[in-house]
Amino acid sequence: MSLARSFIKMAGNNAVLNRLEQKGAEADQVIEYLKQQVALLKEKAILQASLREEKKLRVENSKLKKEIEVLKQQLIQAEIRNGVKQTLVPDSNIALFSEGVSQPLPTAVAPSVPKVEPKAAGEEKKKKEKAEKKGEKKEKKQQLSTSDDSKPVDVSRLDLRIGCIATVKKHPDADSLYVEEVDVGEGNLRTVVSGLVKHVPVEEMQSRMGIFLCNLKPAKMRGVVSQAMLMCASSPEKVEILAPPNGAVPGERVTFEGFPGEPEKELNPKKKIWEQIQPDLRTNDQRVATYKGVPFEVKGKGVCKAATMANSGIK
Repeated sequence: MSLARSFIKMAGNNAVLNRLEQKGAEADQVIEYLKQQVALLKEKAILQASLREEKKLRVENSKLKKEIEVLKQQLIQAEIRNGVKQTLVPDSNIALFSEGVSQPLPTAVAPSVPKVEPKAAGEEKKKKEKAEKKGEKKEKKQQLSTSDDSKPVDVSRLDLRIGCIATVKKHPDADSLYVEEVDVGEGNLRTVVSGLVKHVPVEEMQSRMGIFLCNLKPAKMRGVVSQAMLMCASSPEKVEILAPPNGAVPGERVTFEGFPGEPEKELNPKKKIWEQIQPDLRTNDQRVATYKGVPFEVKGKGVCKAATMANSGIK
């Protein structure tokens, strides 16, 4: 009986072992499957990252191509303005990135140039330079004429700025003139010649704030080039420097309500623009400087005035 029990017990143990082996084999299969799934997920993540990077590169490539086209057009316009003759050539579409692969730049082919003798080449170069200079002068003259004719002749043409007299001395060759170095907010001082010796003592000129007309064509006055004009209330008997409002600083623009627009870079003396505007510049009965009744104003600071002179001309 004991032997039979032993056989039965061994048979039961073998069955358990068989089930465990089967379970172990199944577990190995599950582990192998999970490994494969993890590997597939990694590959998918890498592929998605690559696709995102490719999309990003495509967008950057498109932006760069647009920027290159804009710069190319600007270069062409600049060459045309400088008189460089344009020649049509086959367009080369250069892609910085295409399907993730850089494309080689096309090989430049040098055009055949006929051999020219040195003397003839020099003469040809001089002729070309002369023609270019002539074209530039003509274009500049046309631009100036167009600019002058396209705007109304009013105070918006004048570049009136606040300035501070840094230094002042009498003109070496003219008893009635001062020579001033003036800060008008440009970083460099402008030289200004003013006929104020008989009207304003030199000590009152030093560090004086004023309004300066800055876009007149520079003019030589007794050997000294004047680069602006100090604005004053004026009568046959008296002259007073116009005073900016409190808090105004060098470089601030004087503006006029109802007369918007940017001033000319330089007034064309042949058009007599200043001469046409000046008669409408006057102080009113409150001593405020005006153009056709509109005050000289520094935005946010106030209006410009004369100290005592009412209803007087300004020049």
